[in-house]
Amino acid sequence: MPGVRGAVLLIVPVAALLAVAVPAGPASGSASGAQVKISLSQSICAPGSKLVISGSGFAPDGAMTASIDNRTTLGSGHASSAGTFSLPVVLPGAAVLTPGVHVVRVVAGRQGGSASLTIAAGGWVSFGNGPAGDRTNANPWIGTAQAKKLVKRWGPVTGKLLVNSTPSVVQGVDYVGSFDFNVYALNAVTGVKLWSFPTGSLVESSPAVSGGVVYVGSDDDHVYALNAANGAELWSYAAKGFVTSSPVVNNGVVYVGAKDGNVYALNAATGALIWKFATHSRSSESSAAVANGVVYVGSSDGHVYALKASSGTKLWAFSTGAAVSSSPAVSGGVVYVGSDDQSVYALNAASGAKRWSFRTGGLVESSPAVANGLVYVGSFDNRLYALNAATGAKVWSYATGREISSSPAVANGVVYVGSWDYRVYAIDAAGGSFLWAGLTGNPVDSSPVPVNGMVYVGSYAFGM
Repeated sequence: MPGVRGAVLLIVPVAALLAVAVPAGPASGSASGAQVKISLSQSICAPGSKLVISGSGFAPDGAMTASIDNRTTLGSGHASSAGTFSLPVVLPGAAVLTPGVHVVRVVAGRQGGSASLTIAAGGWVSFGNGPAGDRTNANPWIGTAQAKKLVKRWGPVTGKLLVNSTPSVVQGVDYVGSFDFNVYALNAVTGVKLWSFPTGSLVESSPAVSGGVVYVGSDDDHVYALNAANGAELWSYAAKGFVTSSPVVNNGVVYVGAKDGNVYALNAATGALIWKFATHSRSSESSAAVANGVVYVGSSDGHVYALKASSGTKLWAFSTGAAVSSSPAVSGGVVYVGSDDQSVYALNAASGAKRWSFRTGGLVESSPAVANGLVYVGSFDNRLYALNAATGAKVWSYATGREISSSPAVANGVVYVGSWDYRVYAIDAAGGSFLWAGLTGNPVDSSPVPVNGMVYVGSYAFGM
C-alpha cells in the first residue's frame, strides 16, 4: 500500500553550503576606514536551522554580538586581527521566528552591520501534500548540490519498530504513526517527542493536518481527530476494517478508505458520517485525491473510482487488471495512478477514459508524484521511473537494490524515494542520476517528505 509498509522517518536539513552575499550596514568608527560587510551562509532557511554569519571591516580583535530582529541574541565572538569573523549559530525555533523577512545584526562597539534572512512558511499537510496528491513541495534549501552531502541527524525515534506512516510536517512539528500503536508529534528540528497518542493497533495511515487538527487512521478500525497542539482526542469514527488509508481533508470533509471496502466522507469538525461508498472488495487501502469537487480513489477490486465529493455518487470507474493500492495524483485534468497489474495509468479526470498506460516489471503500489511535465513512480521491479506526463513515454529509470513501494516526492529539482533495500534516495529529477542515499534500519515503505530544508521519512533524520 502507498506510503505504508516498513520504514522509518527521516529529516533532512540542509546546511549552509552556498554563501549568499547580502547588503551590509555601513561601518562606524573603523580604524581602517573599511566598510563593514555582513553575509549569511543561507539567505532562506527554516526555524532552528544552523547558520554561519560572516563579516569583515570590524576593528581588529574586537568583541561582537549577533542578534536577530534586535531582540534575540544568536551568539558572540571576536574579530580576527584582520577585522574578519565567522560565527556559527543556531536560529530560534518556530515560536520565535515566524515566516517572513528578518534582520540579522552584528554589533561591535559603535560598529554594526546587518543582513536580511527569509524564514519561509513550508509544510507537508497530508500523504499527498494537499487534496490533489501530486506530492510536490517548494523546498529552496535542498537542491542537487546540497542533496549530495546529507548525513544522519537523528532517529530512529521508535527504536527498531517499523514506521510505515508518511509524516506530515506543519509549523515545525512532525506528525507520524508507528507500529507501536502510537501517533507521535515530534520537534521537526530535533526529533524530541512533544506528545504521543495511543491507538488500539498499528498506525500505518499517514496523518493529515488541517486547522490545528491531526486526522489519522489506525488498524484498530478507527479514524481519529486529535488536537495538534497536545494530542487530545477530539473525536473518533469506527469503521468496520483496518484504516490503513491516509485521510485527506478538503472543504471541511475528511475522505478516507478502510479495509471494509468502503470510502468514507466524515465531517471534519464532528466526525459525523456524511456518506460512504461501497467498492466491490473488502479492502480500500488507496488514499483519496480530491480535485474540482470529485474524489478519486483506488480499490482492491481493481478499479479507480471517481465520486462526487458532496454525495459519494459514482461518476465513473476505470478497470485495471489487478488491485489498486496506489493513491491517485491529479494534475492538469489527468488522474495518474498505479496498479498491481504492473502498470501506471493516466486517465481523463472528467470521463475516466485512458490516455495512456506504461507497463513496468513489477507491482505498482507506489503513488505517483507529478512535477514539471513528468510523472515519477516506483515499482516492485526495484526501479524509480520518470515518465512523460503527456505521453507516458519513459524519460529515465533508476534501479535501487530492492522493491519500491514508497511514493516519490519532488522538490527543487530532486526526487526522493525509499526502497526495501533499507535506503532513501535522492535522484536528479531531470536526468535520473544518483545524488545521495541514506541508510535506515528497515525496508523503507514510508514516503519522503521534503520540507524547509529537511527530508523526513519514517523516524530518521538526515541533514548537513
